[in-house]
Amino acid sequence: MVNRYVITIGRQLGSGGREIGQKLSARLGIAFYDKELIRIASKESGLKEEFFERVDEQKHFSLFPGILGLRTTLTDDFFSNYYLSNESLFRIQSDVMKKLAGEGSCIFVGRCADYVMKEERHCLNLFISADMADRIKRIATSHKISENKARELIERTDKGRSSYYNYFSGKTWGAAESYHLCINSSLLGIDETVKLICSVAISRFGISVNND
Repeated sequence: MVNRYVITIGRQLGSGGREIGQKLSARLGIAFYDKELIRIASKESGLKEEFFERVDEQKHFSLFPGILGLRTTLTDDFFSNYYLSNESLFRIQSDVMKKLAGEGSCIFVGRCADYVMKEERHCLNLFISADMADRIKRIATSHKISENKARELIERTDKGRSSYYNYFSGKTWGAAESYHLCINSSLLGIDETVKLICSVAISRFGISVNND
């Protein structure tokens, strides 16, 4: 049995990846990080959250411009003529992720976590997909928008996540060879997908879980 391990989750929008991560966290009794990483990275670096949000995979990530001017949004004289690159922000966030992983077992959702954790010996990298019809239904319901708007949001978000992942990792977002396990959550549903992943984690890490 390992003392510390990391699970990373890449996912298509509407696949239920975040929900799966949260349920895995509860079942395994380990920490869960998604959007919280922006807040933590901001606190650790002293930079405003908006800078991390600009290059976050949740947005429509663009490689251009490659630098982010801080002149109009920070009033501190020290930063007024300073420019922060996408790579620098990614590096800061990655360092935060490595620090958190070093403190105990955890689950990271998105943000090239599998690439950031590439030196971790005990790691399980997942990619969650789902049938488009299920994704549209889930997003339309959760965002209270039409199915056409949901499809547009899915396509736009997936494009941003793909650009973000491919750029920073040098791998291909969603490709089987980029992960240990790729799962279509439409096949078994959210809860059964969680159970499947737990069984894989038990086998890989030699851990026990709460079956309640």
